[in-house]
Amino acid sequence: MDPLGLDFDPPSASQVAETPEELGRYALDRNNLAVRLAEQGRREDGLAAIEEAVTIYRQLAEADPGTHLPGLARSLNNLSGLLGELGRQEEGLAASEEAVTAFRQLADADPDARNLAMSLNNLAAQLGELGRREEALAASEEAVATYRQLAEINPDAHHLAMSLNNLSVLLGRLGRREEALAASEEAVATYRQRAQADPDAYLHNLATSLHNLATQLGGLGRGEEALAATEEAVAAYRQLAEANPDAHLHNLAMSLNNLSVWLGELGRQEEGLTAIEEAVAVFRQLAETNPAAYLPNLAGALNNLSIRFAGLGLREEGLAASEEAVAVYRQLAETNPAAHLHNLARALNNLSLQFAGLGLREEGLAAAKETVAISRQLAEANPDAHLHILAMSLNNLSNRFGELGRPQKGLPAIRQAVTIYRQLAQANAGAYLPKLAMSLENLSNRLGELGRWQEELTAIEETITIGRRLAKGNPTAYLPILAATLKSHSLRLEKLGLRKEAEIAAVEAREIRASL
Repeated sequence: MDPLGLDFDPPSASQVAETPEELGRYALDRNNLAVRLAEQGRREDGLAAIEEAVTIYRQLAEADPGTHLPGLARSLNNLSGLLGELGRQEEGLAASEEAVTAFRQLADADPDARNLAMSLNNLAAQLGELGRREEALAASEEAVATYRQLAEINPDAHHLAMSLNNLSVLLGRLGRREEALAASEEAVATYRQRAQADPDAYLHNLATSLHNLATQLGGLGRGEEALAATEEAVAAYRQLAEANPDAHLHNLAMSLNNLSVWLGELGRQEEGLTAIEEAVAVFRQLAETNPAAYLPNLAGALNNLSIRFAGLGLREEGLAASEEAVAVYRQLAETNPAAHLHNLARALNNLSLQFAGLGLREEGLAAAKETVAISRQLAEANPDAHLHILAMSLNNLSNRFGELGRPQKGLPAIRQAVTIYRQLAQANAGAYLPKLAMSLENLSNRLGELGRWQEELTAIEETITIGRRLAKGNPTAYLPILAATLKSHSLRLEKLGLRKEAEIAAVEAREIRASL
């Protein structure tokens, strides 16, 4: 017997079960064991248990679908979740699709379609992880519609708020931020009402939905409101963690991590550092007890810690935290590259920035090159999920070459980044137009360093055109960026002797700043 009380060397199904009823109970036990193992971070062990459950249920359902198809569908749903957590998204998607098919068949006979809605939510998550966002959105919208219909009959019995929260995340990733905010606000309002009546049951749901609300508010440039939502979530998780640390301490640490991000975004670096230091301390404690479950969280928090240190000019400390984050992700990626290689790429990208901030330009270049190599590998395997990471890493690589006085080397990288972001923005303008504008500005920098003034102006003028479009749709978020770009453009024009054009750009920049 395992020290946690979980039996990892059980008798086989043939040893404990002879009748279909006994086999069904045994499969249910395997299913429940898999859930408990996953909660302990022991996902490989959980996978073995749930695969056994699926095999047994599949055999039983072939002979008696009326009795055992529900068990097969539930176990497939759990199998999908575990495969996804292990980075095996394609297999997870296949299991999820089979679960949805089974639950659709069951829903035809049973008007209570909550299991179908639940499986659609899971399907949306799997599709989203694979970058298939439009398909994920369709599944999520169907889940919301199903739960909404069920809630009209019994509003206390179904998880409409949870599905709205998931829908909000997907809408946000597609750049449909106003719609994402509306869905998130409805979820928060529902959970707030339920948490007031039953805090033990719903306070953690409210806290989770508040974090998503903060994300959607932040995407609309409403940073102060995002911070307020996050602070409320932290307070809720602190209350929950004091009452039950085993269940909620990791949630408190995650919420502190998010709090640090928003404080940093608002320039409150000292407070942001305090929050992330607490998060790192908690995750370090949890990872010592259960590394499989919490090392990834520790690495993410260390990455954020390095950013907060850098924001305060504490660059040596920032580099040390970034190096530790990379070391942890490297260890995790060696064991499970499918689940962690993309996080290693992001951590290496940050490490490159930390090196650059200390003037360690060759080291920064080396980290940027490794980031591009990993991102290219990921994007070749799954462009929908990882092409944007490749574009980000190419942008960073170009900047490292620029800092070393080698703009000719950096130019192909930034041109490729612009090409990728242009492609992505055509499919999803809301999410990728800002990144296209950023990469075009960096392209103009490389061209300027090479003395190719006309091409430089063309690139920066396109940046400004996109900036105007973004600011029209979301002035709070993008007018300050447009003003900064116009000021930079003015200085470029001044250097080229185009004083009249420079003054026009400078005046517009001043007028925008005065209006803020």
